[in-house]
Amino acid sequence: MSIERRDILLGGLGALAAGAAAAPVALAAASRSQKGDAGISLSGPYVDLSTTRGNMLTYARVVGDLDLGKQRAGWYNGYVCGVRPDEPVRDLFGFAGFGMTRLLPHESGNGYRKVLREVGIYYDLKTKEPIEEWQNPYTNEKVRVVPVANDPFNQIILEEFQAPPNYGGLNADAKPPRIPFILPWQQMGGYAKLERHIHLYYQNALQPGKWPRESAGEKVRVSEFFTFFIDLAAIQNPKITALPFHGTWSRITPWLPWMLMGQAPGNCQYFTYQGGGNDLEDVLPRAVLDYIEKKYPLYLNAPDKWVEPSLSSIERYALEQKPAPAL
Repeated sequence: MSIERRDILLGGLGALAAGAAAAPVALAAASRSQKGDAGISLSGPYVDLSTTRGNMLTYARVVGDLDLGKQRAGWYNGYVCGVRPDEPVRDLFGFAGFGMTRLLPHESGNGYRKVLREVGIYYDLKTKEPIEEWQNPYTNEKVRVVPVANDPFNQIILEEFQAPPNYGGLNADAKPPRIPFILPWQQMGGYAKLERHIHLYYQNALQPGKWPRESAGEKVRVSEFFTFFIDLAAIQNPKITALPFHGTWSRITPWLPWMLMGQAPGNCQYFTYQGGGNDLEDVLPRAVLDYIEKKYPLYLNAPDKWVEPSLSSIERYALEQKPAPAL
């Protein structure tokens, strides 16, 4: 790998720089006791995860870097399955990529604006090579693969839960829950575990009348499931501004538009590992990284300002693609 590329993928990531500095501290802390160091727990001494401020600061360190201006990556790698009635679940293809994040100060003076762009590449499960065409086993049709490339996909992090994205007005009915930002942390020995579930049901940007072969219907139902495992000693170390973590990310979503399945019964389900604070070449297929560097170089760096709107891959598909010809 060239020095320039390695600087982009590694040296520019606040999480990796923080992880490298924190690793001896975190590993030593974890090795001293499977139950965690005496005096270190979810409640302190640095942050108390039963408080809104403790949750805000810790979550910001998980998804970004409190050393404002630095960027970090969160990666994912796994596979996508097809789920249809009355038949076994089928592994379809791999999926790997990352989001590049930067934290900006919130105008309230107490919180953060997280700005992010993310790229995800579908790849052959046997060869690990990115795929640009795919033979759909359900329809026996060769289709053109459309990677995920979302720019931006932003989030506000405050001491109160915020409304989910409105996807350019398509999810406009979503309202802030107006409840304190307290996440369901659990202590597991020397680690903290966090789970987040997000369930959405909103107007589809791909309406069946215009997109008969791409659209799963007038509404989109999407659920995402995140787990995070984080060293507890690192959470309670104020010198660590970006927390290394590992976990899982799963997603239930309609058939991908480019599969050209229309409103056929069934759906896709993503199953991936996720993390932050790693050398990306240790966790992602090399061919995928080469492909991103060549095709999506913009996504190697986080945005540096907040822009609207934040759109998911479905809304971007509607903006950037054209309806497939009828069979």
